[in-house]
Amino acid sequence: MTTEPNPSSTKAWDEPAGALIFDMDGTIVDNMRFHDDAWESWHREHGLPFDRPAFFRTTAGMAVSEIVGPYFPGVAAEEIARLGEAKETLYRETYRPHVAPLPGLLPLMARARSFGVPMAVASAAPPENIALVLDTLGLRAEFATVISPSQGFRGKPHPDMFVEAARRMGVAPETCLVFEDAPNGVEAARRAGMRAVAMLTMLGAEGFAAYDNVVASATDFNALDRLPALRFG
Repeated sequence: MTTEPNPSSTKAWDEPAGALIFDMDGTIVDNMRFHDDAWESWHREHGLPFDRPAFFRTTAGMAVSEIVGPYFPGVAAEEIARLGEAKETLYRETYRPHVAPLPGLLPLMARARSFGVPMAVASAAPPENIALVLDTLGLRAEFATVISPSQGFRGKPHPDMFVEAARRMGVAPETCLVFEDAPNGVEAARRAGMRAVAMLTMLGAEGFAAYDNVVASATDFNALDRLPALRFG
């Protein structure tokens, strides 16, 4: 459980964040393996090959329609949505008994709230999945806004959701600190002009070595106590 500063981001490393933006899956909660289990079952049902590590690296952070669509070219959007929802339903059924915040998340959020630092969620998850996590944990009211592709935004690595989160919070993108567990999410933050913390729930720190906007990597939020970007006072 270590915090690893990125030497190429020294200036950003030293500046306190003006706002926090959280991905949800693999960041607020450690649930990506449940997603992968559901995706594996879905691929098997449709006679499709499935490579877990490659699938996570290439699709984590994308909207489900963006993942399913390429498998079924020419199929109507309504059918793509139905195919994707079958996977999401399976995921929710298996993950529901296990919903729990990543260690250290709640104290960090309480500290940010005490200093008036706004927080947002920017997640590629559909609304039902977001409700499962945020409402089960009672966290929805803690966030100034919750953004997802269901509102018309593209999934990651496009920066759309992060840019909109900053706009809704009334802060400059460069003041935001993003928490992400996937390369697509870190890339989306980079394109938005934002610093990122890589949460190592699925990948090791080496999986984010190519991104110069990563100012730290950590296995959970307890490991970030000494991060200068989180010294709000």
